[in-house]
Amino acid sequence: EVQLVESGGGLAQPGGSLRLSCAASGFRFISYYMSWFRQAPGKELEWVSSIDGNDNVANYTDSVKGRFTISRDNIESTLHLQLDSLKTEDSAKYYCTRGWKSKMDIGTPRGGQGTQVTVTS
Repeated sequence: EVQLVESGGGLAQPGGSLRLSCAASGFRFISYYMSWFRQAPGKELEWVSSIDGNDNVANYTDSVKGRFTISRDNIESTLHLQLDSLKTEDSAKYYCTRGWKSKMDIGTPRGGQGTQVTVTS
């Protein structure tokens, strides 16, 4: 049974950093592209970043390029998102999912509850 559990969110000041994690189980982790999405209150779900199975190719939405870094640990079946130089507009609930720019697990029993990031001074 596929299961994704996000963690690592919290409160940060503008310019600060957080490191999100997504613990994956129930599928062959290395075989899947993985992605992060986020959703702020009153806004649509937004793709943030994706990474290939071998941790070689990553892509980012323009608003986070140079500030966020996606990575994965295929031994531990864990996906990470390092958030640096945080801005107030980064405040949102962050979700991980399988697939390249795919929402396939979000909002399903497979997906997690997300992890809240709040950036405020």
